[in-house]
Amino acid sequence: MKLKAMLVDDEMPILNNLKKVLPWERMGLEVVALARNGQEALMAVKEHRPDVILCDIRMPVMDGLVFLEEVRKVDAACEILMLTGYQEFEYARTAMQYGVKDYILKPIDYEQLEAKVGQVAESIRTRRAEDIKKERKWGKAAGLAYEKILRDVVMGFPSVNARNFLVDEGVRVDELAYTVLLVDIDGYSLHSVKWTDNERRLWNFAVGNVLQDALTPLRLPYRVLQIREGEWLILVERQVGDTEASDEAMACWLAALQEAVRDNVKLSVSVGMHPEPVKFAELASTYQTMQRMLLINSGNSKVLAVTDEVLRMADSSRSLWKTMEEMISGLRKQDRARITGALESLRRDIAAEPNEAAVAKAETVLHYLIVHLLREMREMDMVTPQDEDELWTKLQHSLGIKDIMDAVVHLVDRSLASALGKKTSELLMLNAKDYIHRNLASDIGVEEVAGHLGISSSYFSLLFKSHFGETFVEYVTRQRMELAKSMLLMTDKSVTKIGALVGYAERRYFTKVFVKHTGLTPSEFRGARGEPQAGIP
Repeated sequence: MKLKAMLVDDEMPILNNLKKVLPWERMGLEVVALARNGQEALMAVKEHRPDVILCDIRMPVMDGLVFLEEVRKVDAACEILMLTGYQEFEYARTAMQYGVKDYILKPIDYEQLEAKVGQVAESIRTRRAEDIKKERKWGKAAGLAYEKILRDVVMGFPSVNARNFLVDEGVRVDELAYTVLLVDIDGYSLHSVKWTDNERRLWNFAVGNVLQDALTPLRLPYRVLQIREGEWLILVERQVGDTEASDEAMACWLAALQEAVRDNVKLSVSVGMHPEPVKFAELASTYQTMQRMLLINSGNSKVLAVTDEVLRMADSSRSLWKTMEEMISGLRKQDRARITGALESLRRDIAAEPNEAAVAKAETVLHYLIVHLLREMREMDMVTPQDEDELWTKLQHSLGIKDIMDAVVHLVDRSLASALGKKTSELLMLNAKDYIHRNLASDIGVEEVAGHLGISSSYFSLLFKSHFGETFVEYVTRQRMELAKSMLLMTDKSVTKIGALVGYAERRYFTKVFVKHTGLTPSEFRGARGEPQAGIP
C-alpha cells in the first residue's frame, strides 16, 4: 500500500534534501507535492490528500500553526510531523491541539527523521488494514441483517427492525420492490428421504452455491434466500414502477438457473417468476402464491410465470392451503387444539367437494400439500426418516382421500408427540445446529449464535458441549472439513474457492486446518482419491 507524502518548508535547500535524502520508495511513500508556505500547502492538501505531511512551523504568508488549524478542517486523518528550530512550550502546546504526530528539531537528524516517518507510515497502514477489516465485518453483518429482515418478511413474521434498518441504509421501505423468483428441486421430499443429514446439507449447499454463481454474471443486485430445504427464493432489487425486465430477459434468467443446476449438480428444478416488481410489504403473500403455483405444477422441471391462469390454479387450492398453514403454525407452537381444529377444517373442506372430478382434484392437491407439510416438519426437526418412509409407503398404496387423511393424522400425531417430548435445551441446540449449517461459509462465533438463540455465550457453550460432546469450535471445524472433503471429491472448484466456501478466506490457513484434520493437504486429498466427479454428492 503506497502512501502519499507532502513536504512544506520555506527553505528550498531543506525541501530538496528532504525529497532526495530520505528513502521514500523503500518506505512505501511517494512525494506528491512541495510547498513553501502554509497557503500553498493548504491548496496542495485539497488537491492531493496526502497521508503524511512534514511541515515547518515558521513560514511566510501562512505559518505552520495556522496551516495546522486550517488543514484539520479539510483532512482530519492525515499525519503531520513538525520541523522546527523552536523549542518553546507554547508552540508545542498549540500544535498538540491539532494532532501533530511528533516533532523533529532543526538541524535535522535525517536518520532520526527516517525512523519517525517509517513508524508513522506503518501506523497508517495498520490502522487502514483494521478499518478495512471492520468495514468488511460490518458490511457482512449489514448484509446478514438485511437477509434476516427479508426472510422474516417473506415468512410473514413482523420485522420491527426493518424500517429503522433500511432508513439507516438510506432506503425508503415504500420504494423497495423486487423481481421474485422461486426455485424448487423437483421431487425433493422423495429424493431426500434416502439421504443422510450430511448428504442433505451438501446437496442444499451445492444448489445454493450454483444459484449464486449463475446470477453473478448478470450483475444484478440480488439476494438468494433458502427458505427451507430444497427451495430458494431469489429477490432481485428493483424500484416501484420499474418494468424494464422483458419477457425475454426473464426467460433467460430462468433458463440460466435451470441449466446451471442441471449441469453442475445433476438435479432438475422448477422455477417460477413473478413478472411485475413486488413491493416489500407484499413479499409474504407473493411467496405463498408462488409456492402453491410450483407445488401444484411440480415434477416436470417447469418454468412458470405468474399468469392469470396460473393464479387461478393456485387460488383453487387456497382453502386447503390455508388449513395446512394453520396446521404448521400449530405444530411450531406445539398447540394441539389448533392442530385438531386444522384437521377438522381439512376434513370439512374435502367433504364439501360436490362431485367426483372435484374430489379427484382435491386428492391431487392434498397429496402435494402433504409433501409441503413433510418438508416443513423436517425443517422443524419433527419427523424422523422412519416416519418419512412410512408416509411414502402409505401414499404409494393409498386408495383415496380417506387413506391420505389417515396418513396425515398419524404423521401429525407422531410429530407433535416428538416435539412435546423435547426439552427446551434440546430445542435450542437443534436451532443452533440449523443456524451453524446455514452459515458455515461465514465467520460465525459463539457470541453470534448465542445472540441468535437469545441466551448468554457461557450458557450456550455449556449446552453445546453437553449436547454435541465437543466444543463449538471443534464442531464447526469438523463440519467445514467434511463439507470441504466432499467438495474436493465431487467438484472441480479450486482449493482456494472451496476454502472460501467453507469459511476460510486465506488458502494457507484453510490448508493448515485441513492437514490437521485429515493428515493431507487439500490437493493431496483430492489426488489420492482420483479426479473430481460430476455432480454432488
